[in-house]
Amino acid sequence: MVIGKVVGSIVSTRKCDNLIGNKFMIIEPIEEMQACASRFVAIDNIGAGVGETVLVATGSAARVGNESAPVDAAIVGIVDEGQ
Repeated sequence: MVIGKVVGSIVSTRKCDNLIGNKFMIIEPIEEMQACASRFVAIDNIGAGVGETVLVATGSAARVGNESAPVDAAIVGIVDEGQ
């Protein structure tokens, strides 16, 4: 999993049928996790907003509940606080 901040959103009117109805957000990993990627796009099924810190599942774990969709990153939680 990656911890990151939602820094924007993406609108896509044409996309794979399996992705219709999903929201896409731009994620910037926190500094300690930037070795894994710079900014990337994640599907958002929980309603995160710009500026929120989120938990993002990557790889096959991101497709849970949507196995047939071409997804490799999904927001799975909103961070309330961390240590």
